[in-house]
Amino acid sequence: MANETKLSPNLVNPEVMGDLIDSKLVDLMKFSPLATIDTTLAGRPGDTLTMPYYEYIGDATTLSEASTLSIVSLTASTTSVKVHKIAQGLELTDEAVLSGYGDPIGQSAYQLALAIASGVDNEFLTAMHSISASTALYETSTTTTYPADTDITAALELFGEDIDGVKVALVNPAVYTAMRGNTNSWIPASEMAAGIAVRGVVGEYQGCQVMVSNKLKNTAAGAGDIFIVKPGALRLILKRDTLVEVDRDILKFSTVMTASKHFAAYLYDMSKIIRIAKKS
Repeated sequence: MANETKLSPNLVNPEVMGDLIDSKLVDLMKFSPLATIDTTLAGRPGDTLTMPYYEYIGDATTLSEASTLSIVSLTASTTSVKVHKIAQGLELTDEAVLSGYGDPIGQSAYQLALAIASGVDNEFLTAMHSISASTALYETSTTTTYPADTDITAALELFGEDIDGVKVALVNPAVYTAMRGNTNSWIPASEMAAGIAVRGVVGEYQGCQVMVSNKLKNTAAGAGDIFIVKPGALRLILKRDTLVEVDRDILKFSTVMTASKHFAAYLYDMSKIIRIAKKS
């Protein structure tokens, strides 16, 4: 019996699987690669984070000779961000692992990584749908399923003089189909002159690199929104990397695996994101 191979921990190493899941997350997340990732708060107590940001001090003024400069104060504002815990779990019988087709353990790691990635993206999506400020919300009278070129260009004006630079448009499959059908404005990824900003870009439209997500389908209020995101608009605060835990059920001869993650996802810079929504 000394050489007996047990399902856990021999075949399921929680630490190895946790590292494997974290390594897969970057490729599986749609919105999070657009975010700045902050791990400085990992391990620190508290479920509500107070994050500072500084307000602009204003443009420099012209002074006449011997006149006195009026000094202004550097003003810091804060926003409260709630830390969320997301988790998913599955159960593998001994028969599934020892006699199952393919790689049940590898597939389990993939499925758990996919579930965690989707949960993180859901939090970002909730934050992005909450945009109502006039500086970041463009409302269109046309359908968001087929946005007119004028809607995209008008929305981009909200960036003001910072309209240049990398911009990623997050759209649903129907919008992607409409964009691709407009041959005057659509540039396939293979023909893009600028480098692709993040994995998953399928082309360029009106100066925006385009990513497609099923999460933006027209299945609920606001689900058909289009988002134009510049680097630095989103921030992902990690309180703890993905934790994988394994427990053996000796009565069912099976192994239960769970994965959980503690994080906060929020809009860090409203000047770098635009929400295009149907006018109510």
